[in-house]
Amino acid sequence: MNDSRYVAWFDELRMVDVSSVGGKNASLGEMINQLSRAGVRVPAGFATTAHAYRDFLAHGGLAQRIENALATLDAGDVGALAATGAQIRAWIVETPLPARLEKEISIAYEKMLQDTGTRDVSVAVRSSATAEDLPDASFAGQQETFLNIQGLDKLLIAIKNVFASLYNDRAISYRVHKGFTHSEVALSAGVQRMVRSDIGTSGVIFTLDTESGFDQVVLITASYGLGETIVQGAVNPDEFYVYKPALEQGKPAILRRNLGSKLIKMQFSASREAGSPVETLDVDEAERRRFSITDTDVEELARHALVIERHYRRPMDIEWGKDGIDGKLYILQARPETVQARAGGEMLRRYRLKAKSEVLISGRAIGQKIGSGPVRLILNAAEMSRVRAGDVLVTDMTDPDWEPVMKRAAAIVTNRGGRTCHAAIVARELGIPAVVGCGDATSALSENQMVTVSCTEGDTGNIYRGILETEVIDLALDQMPTPPVKITMNVGNPELAFDFQRIPNHGVGLARLEFIIARMIGVHPKAVLDYPDIPPDLKKEVENQCVGYRDPVSFYVEKLTEGIATLGAAFFPKPVIVRMSDFKSNEYSSLIGGQRYEPKEENPMLGFRGASRYIAENFRDCFELECRALKEVRDKMGLTNVEIMIPFVRTVTEARRVVESLAANGLKRGENGLRLIMMCEIPSNALLANQFLEYFDGFSIGSNDLTQLTLGLDRDSSLIAESFDERDPAVKTLLRLAIQACLKAGKYVGICGQGPSDHPDLAQWLMKEGIESLSLNPDTVVETWLYLAEEAKNLASRQSEAMSLQITSIKGHHGKK
Repeated sequence: MNDSRYVAWFDELRMVDVSSVGGKNASLGEMINQLSRAGVRVPAGFATTAHAYRDFLAHGGLAQRIENALATLDAGDVGALAATGAQIRAWIVETPLPARLEKEISIAYEKMLQDTGTRDVSVAVRSSATAEDLPDASFAGQQETFLNIQGLDKLLIAIKNVFASLYNDRAISYRVHKGFTHSEVALSAGVQRMVRSDIGTSGVIFTLDTESGFDQVVLITASYGLGETIVQGAVNPDEFYVYKPALEQGKPAILRRNLGSKLIKMQFSASREAGSPVETLDVDEAERRRFSITDTDVEELARHALVIERHYRRPMDIEWGKDGIDGKLYILQARPETVQARAGGEMLRRYRLKAKSEVLISGRAIGQKIGSGPVRLILNAAEMSRVRAGDVLVTDMTDPDWEPVMKRAAAIVTNRGGRTCHAAIVARELGIPAVVGCGDATSALSENQMVTVSCTEGDTGNIYRGILETEVIDLALDQMPTPPVKITMNVGNPELAFDFQRIPNHGVGLARLEFIIARMIGVHPKAVLDYPDIPPDLKKEVENQCVGYRDPVSFYVEKLTEGIATLGAAFFPKPVIVRMSDFKSNEYSSLIGGQRYEPKEENPMLGFRGASRYIAENFRDCFELECRALKEVRDKMGLTNVEIMIPFVRTVTEARRVVESLAANGLKRGENGLRLIMMCEIPSNALLANQFLEYFDGFSIGSNDLTQLTLGLDRDSSLIAESFDERDPAVKTLLRLAIQACLKAGKYVGICGQGPSDHPDLAQWLMKEGIESLSLNPDTVVETWLYLAEEAKNLASRQSEAMSLQITSIKGHHGKK
């Protein structure tokens, strides 16, 4: 591109033009030029150049005045920063644009109107800094954007305000923090035809999971109206995870859906002055109670994201909009993702609370860290200077103006926002834990209250009362030794799957369906099957729980599918053994509608649970819902690494009937590589192991139930708790029987009980007995892995020494002869 030009059209630009038009505008040109043929739609527009900006600052010595004002500025002094920034912006706004620049903008704008075929065209005027959107720095959201601009006069005003925004407080502070010289950064104003997402939908896309860095998914957020509400954190948007491999194979690919509250939306207003071209409206309740885009939209957006990611060869952060008039999806901008891209893959740092207290409030977790300190309630930007190092910043929502003080905080808590809002983005950039979208944090928490903010427990971030002790674990992933046995994990919460897959592992040895049912569904399966023929109060509860889904049965099956698919995708192609639901009657009773359907049992532990439920006439249709979900995950989504485990099988007859029921529901052992595993957790399972194994491909030993049933004790009773020990000789005898039967039959044998997690010496004994895998709680995987590897190394060393001694002895004996 000719560097002397003041204006350039997007379709003339490529990424090599970053120094002239900034990263944002260069990227728009790159996508229009290179990705249009792949179906990626980018609205047309033009950009002013860095050359134009520098010539503008040369007017009347403006550049020198700015340099002098910044030379003595302490960017850490919030008051001085605000005063200096305001003075510089005023100088810029008061300075007229050069006549040549004004003329070139006028010509380009007129051509845009002619190309569009109407003078009723709204444009967005966005900033694009020449140091912006580089892989190692994110200037996103620091400069201003002006929306719904019509008419040349208003366009010129907006462009000048964009130029001035290079000296917003947060932009000045960020450049100082990152070591950029102010005068080296120039600004380009992008003028882009607006997509009518104000009467449609919009959102943000990341081509990886923003919290864990898991790169096999696309994260999409969506809400009604213009996307500024999402970026600002003014709304809690809908969220969708899409599995890349399934998408590329043309299979159903949506792993998870989270319905956001979407309380407000931003639309064009009748007034189109540069300062007030949009207005914020409440969203109708009916719209809030459904997803803002369809599954078809989600998958199309994900396909566009993959095209963009492949082109740029790095994870990307993308903004999109759906036009409410033509119904099409458009890409509005794309920039490199900068937080996970900079994270080293060799070292894994994990944070863990050593104790817990009362949860004061919860929201969306950002950052997978823990922070603690006194609450600092900040109700508006004028109070920002009250934030001190180590405070927990609590506010309604943040905008980029807050950035200079956010870096002081030990943690950030907001009432509003989703995981792609400004507070979340800045928190990740600064490495600070944040909990966003809490609803009423500013009223639930009080000034100077001591709290601990935990973002290490899945999607939900919790604010605990008091300062809690935290453990920090650093793990060098490239230095892990080879274990003598496969180490798998017990994973119940799908929200933690993307994080846990980073821990060294050989798959998931136990994934509990009851966790998904309790956390993601919360309704008794009979209540959804009997709907709508249930009492009015229960009907209302069920309807509220199933918001966003077609009907209660669809909700139940799709939520099960989402939970299972998330686990399967996170660990693919490693095996993920999913245990069918094993709620006891008292646990089922706690679900919505549960008391209506569950019996009152004196001893639920030995009652109506496991396999006996699946084949019972009054529960068979509930079991079929679980089968539908598993079949969807395996056969349609292609996650054939998901295997099925049946719990609490009392008799061989139960085993046969359950396997027949699975086959009748399309889950036939051996078809499409399906393995059926049985929980070996009742003494009868070990005593008749050969007969049970005729119906299954192996055992997963449940040492918890096996121990209490062998020793005849209640593990929950404090009176006899000290007698509960999986290492008891009687328990070990049954463990040995089960292991030997599987080894003799050439079938899988693993253990998924608590024992190996609590007792490394039991894990070592099991390894010597020939166990194929140990499934451990995630927090004990590394410790047990290292322990077993060291023991195996020591054993090999002792055997080598013994062999050497034996050889020496033989030589000595021959020598005497």
